[in-house]
Amino acid sequence: MKVTKAQMQANRAHIVKTASHLFRERGYDGVGIADLMGAAGFTHGGFYKHFGSKADLMAEAARCGFEQGTAKAEGFDAQAFVGYYLSRKHRDDRADGCTVAALSGDAARQPESTKEAFAAGIESMLHGLADGVGAQDGSGRERNLRAQSIDTIAQVVGALVLSRACPDDSPLADEILDVCRAAVLSRTSASAGA
Repeated sequence: MKVTKAQMQANRAHIVKTASHLFRERGYDGVGIADLMGAAGFTHGGFYKHFGSKADLMAEAARCGFEQGTAKAEGFDAQAFVGYYLSRKHRDDRADGCTVAALSGDAARQPESTKEAFAAGIESMLHGLADGVGAQDGSGRERNLRAQSIDTIAQVVGALVLSRACPDDSPLADEILDVCRAAVLSRTSASAGA
């Protein structure tokens, strides 16, 4: 039976979404094409009907992960974003969590297409966080908001990565989240009042 163009597009989107979850959960090297296609409900041989290589899929899956993250953060102000990002719930949900925290270390060793997807996704995060703090008007305040956004993203991602590196039941895992959440929230409150 011939598959329609619309069904091919739907199948591809499903594979990308499945890959996005699996890559965040297991890392790029932890997911083989056969496992990925099986998890998506397809045969291994069908992969190359949709993608030229695993690297092509990695870049597309990264973009998908960033889009999902943007959708989750929609309507969050800076404090709500930090509160969610440095929560135990987000820490424990690698497959549906932040693409940056889950895959940055892996992405650094991948082809340019994956790095470009990460750069675009990080830019999107920075814009979203700056929008949650104040208006973009081209002024010195805008440059300061960007610098604050970079600092905040770097700290929350670093905190999440460090917390995930600890055993799940480790008091240190929670302490890292608590200390960094309090520091970032304190700083964001002070900047919002300025």
